[in-house]
Formats: sequence, structure tokens, C-alpha cells
Amino acid sequence: MLVKLLRARLRPYTPALGWVVLFQLVQTVATLYLPTLNADIIDKGVVTGDTGYILEVGAFMLGVSLIQIVALGAAVYFGAHTAASLGRDVRGALFQRVQSFSAREIGQFGTPSLITRTTNDVQQVQMLVLMTLTFMVSAPIMCIGGIVLALRLDVPLSGTVAVAVPVLGVLIGMIIVRMRPLFRQTQERLDRINQVLREQIAGIRVIRAFVRDDRERQRFERANTDLFDVSLAIGRLLALMFPTVMLVLNLSSVAVLWWGGHRIEAGQLEVGELTAFLSYLMQILLAVMMATFMFMMVPRAEVSAERIEAVLDTETSVVPPSHPKETGALHGRLELRDVAFHYPGAERSVVEGLNLSALPGQTTAIIGSTGSGKTTLLNLVPRLFDATAGEVLVDGVSVRDLDPRRLSEAVALVPQKPYLFSGTVATNLRYGRPEATDDELWHALEIAQAKDFVSKLPEGLDAPIAQGGTNVSGGQRQRLSIARALVRRPEIYLFDDSFSALDYATDAALRAALAGETQNATVVIVAQRVSTIRNADQIIVLDAGRVVGTGKHRDLMARNETYREIVLSQLTEKEAVA
Repeated sequence: MLVKLLRARLRPYTPALGWVVLFQLVQTVATLYLPTLNADIIDKGVVTGDTGYILEVGAFMLGVSLIQIVALGAAVYFGAHTAASLGRDVRGALFQRVQSFSAREIGQFGTPSLITRTTNDVQQVQMLVLMTLTFMVSAPIMCIGGIVLALRLDVPLSGTVAVAVPVLGVLIGMIIVRMRPLFRQTQERLDRINQVLREQIAGIRVIRAFVRDDRERQRFERANTDLFDVSLAIGRLLALMFPTVMLVLNLSSVAVLWWGGHRIEAGQLEVGELTAFLSYLMQILLAVMMATFMFMMVPRAEVSAERIEAVLDTETSVVPPSHPKETGALHGRLELRDVAFHYPGAERSVVEGLNLSALPGQTTAIIGSTGSGKTTLLNLVPRLFDATAGEVLVDGVSVRDLDPRRLSEAVALVPQKPYLFSGTVATNLRYGRPEATDDELWHALEIAQAKDFVSKLPEGLDAPIAQGGTNVSGGQRQRLSIARALVRRPEIYLFDDSFSALDYATDAALRAALAGETQNATVVIVAQRVSTIRNADQIIVLDAGRVVGTGKHRDLMARNETYREIVLSQLTEKEAVA
């Protein structure tokens, strides 16, 4: 998966990768050349006392060092730019794919996991690319070049290299193999930390209301300890790695000095050559160490790449049409024909055999017990889900055949849990129609019964709104969400229990104002409160995912037992028929 991801995402940066390789080659060759020059200074300058030769070669060494520094700087620049670009592209691709997901795919992965995959997992892959372009490209050049130059200096002494390199590679490889499963556990436990923390922050009021602070603290500590245990296991393996490298490095150096000393005594090796050989040995082993260090990063990046590819390879269940039908202006006539929906692996459908028609200029209300499929029914219209059977039609055209953008423009959904974005009142209201004027915003606020409280805010339309709208009350959030839908001016309004946080007086005033504003649109209201829907043009009664009654309030009270039970659970007989 890692190779697949990198091959696809690094292709646009092939020229930059070419520059990285070129500059790394130049700086590595310069690095390898310096010990040879140093050996010449010792053997031909220091030993013979030739000061002029020392100065001449020394100046040349400075020039080589300057070339090395410039080339290394350029390589790091191109490498860092490429790695950062890769991270940006992968995050963008993940964002685009998640935006295309239906609620089904979002639920499949889970919000905390998607956040981790878009941030931490991408960071792991990006860091691997950065380290590879910074160190790994030069490591094989350094290793091979060092071996060649070491052999050129002294073949028998190079036996230490033939022993040290495989020993170091095997020891580090054994450590890396044990790290791979631990890295996978790390990412999974990061998901768990994010999930617990997200729940606790979002549900802080519930936690405090039920005095469950200690329980939630213990829950977080368990998740945190699980991550700590895995991190500690990885740390122990890392603690073995560097002492192992240093042990092999130092033993090799001692062996070279001991054997090299004997060869100098026998007149088979010069002092400068021994110094250069020792430098090459260090460079070879450091290259092996850098390579093994990179391989240590590969398992974690590979796990992250698998998690990223899992998202990128998941196709949305809500597929846009390849050739959308041209419909012209939509009028908002909504129709459901034998619609059913069930989740994958579920024992039964959430809704089944639904047939209803909602017309422009009419208000259609949907009522039913909890779990009867009311919200699911509404979500099928804007294609948050796709029906698993039957058809949802707008103006006689299946929503599957409509351009998703055109469908979104025609439908405004006020969800059961209203959500406001961080920004201001104005930016939230303009979310569906950025060109809306201030006058239009105030008009929508007036219809939604929100003008009074917004006008009392010191900044008015520019009053700040916190993420999720946590700095306003539940009723104010609902009214701002309704105003946001009104600013959109769609052909179909879907209100999913959007009046539940309002008092009866505000509810009645809002519905009265709404009737005049939406007189040419189709309005579908899901509600639990009978007073909200009793004056609707038609009421759909759901029970266990099926339509068990359709009609007006009085008719349903007379002949539908399910509706009658719901009404009488809220009103007296006298109030119900008044």
C-alpha cells in the first residue's frame, strides 16, 4: 500500500525528485572525496613537512566542502518541498473523498478515525518521504562508494567491513520486525484516544449533569495507558537500536585500528591511508545505520498508508450520475414510490414500502414513535443515503439522476441536531447563499423568530458563533438553522424535528410566519409535538418503518389508532378535537 500510494502521489514531482538525487549524488561524492584528500595531506604533507602542499590541498578541501554544503542544502530544500507537497495532496484527496461519503461511509470509519487518518497518518507518510529524500537517497551511494574506496585503499583490511555491515543489518532488522505490529497498535490506540476525547468534550454537559467525571476520567486513563504501553514497548526497542549500532561501530573501529596498526608496522599501509579507511568505515556504517533507521520508519508509514488507502479506495454508496438529466427550473414536487432502506448486515429495513407525495404550496407532516424511520425518510431526499429499493423523485425525476449540486440547491434540510460553524451569525446564515444581502439575512431572522436576540447582540450579524454553536442556547441554534435554510430559498424545505427546543408561543409564531414565506415551496416537517403538525395539509403516520395512515388531523383522529394514541399522549380528548 505504501508503494502504491507514493507511486501515485509522487508522480507529479518527478522533476523535483530528479534534482534531489542529483544534489545528493554531488554532496555524497564530495563527502567521500574528503577522506582521500585528508590522507594525502597526512602522507604527503605532514609526514614530509611540505607546508605548501598542505595549504594547497587544504584549500581544495575547503572548496569541496563548500560544494558539499551547497548541494546538501539544495537537496534538503527540494526534498522538504516535495514531502510537504505530498502531505498537502494526500490530505486534500482524503478531504475530497470524505466529502463525497454518505452518512453510511462516515459511520463505517467513524469520525475520530477519519480525523486521525487525515492528520497523524498523513504526517507519518510525509515524514518518511522527507527522511528518505534527506538521508536514504544518499545512504546507498555512501555505502557503495565507501566500500569501493575502502577496497582501493586496502583489500585485507576491508574484511572488517564485510563482517560489520551484515552483522549490523541483521541486528537492526530483528528489532524492526518486532516494531511493525506495535506501530499498527499505536495508530489504532490513537483512534481510541480521539474517540474518547471527542465524546467527552462533546458530552461535557451530560457528564457533569450525571456526575460521571470520575468514570470518564478512568475511561480516558485506560485509553491513555493503552497508548502509553505500546509507546513504551516501541521505546524499549529503540533503546536497543542505538547501543547496538554504537557497539558494532566501536568494535569495528577497534578492529581496524588494531589490524591497521600491524599493517603500518609491516610497511603495508600508510598512516594517512589508515585514517582515510577509518573514515570510510564510519561512513559505511553510518549509511547502514541511516538505512536501518529509515526501515524502522517504514512499518509505521506502511500501516498509515494502508489506513489512508482504505479511505481513498472506499467508494461512496451515493454515486453521482454520469449523465445528469437536464430539468430546468425545479418546482419541488416530491414523491416516494415503494421506498425502502436498510443498513448493510441489518436484520430488517429501517423503512419499507413508503409511498407519499408532497406538493408545492402544501405542508406535509410526518409523525411516529421513536425509531419509526422519520429521520431516515428525510435523509433520503437530499441523498444523505440512497434508498435500497424504490425511488425518490423530485418533479418526476429520480434524485439519482439529478445533478447533486442542483439537488442540493433545491433542498434545504434543517437537521434534528442543528449545527453552526465557527464564525459569525452572518457567515452561518450565508452558508447556503454567500451573495445574500444583510436585509435578506434580517428578513430570514425575523421569520425564524431570531431577530430579537440577534439584534440585542453588540455585534449584531457580526456576533461571533463558536464551533457547533455552543455559545448560544439550543433554541437559538434551532432558529438560526431555520433562518439559514430560509436564506437559501430552496424549492423543498425539510424540517427534522426542528422546533423541539422552542416554547409553544415561539413555535406558533414561527410556523405562522413560515407559512407565508414558503407558500410556493414544498414543506415537509418531522415532529413529535402534535401542536406543530396538526394544521398540516397532510399528515403521514409512520410505525415501524411503514406508512400506517395519511390524512388531516381530524380524519386521522377518527380512524387511525396509532395517530390517536400519539395525540392523546400529549393532549386531552377535548383539546385534540378542538
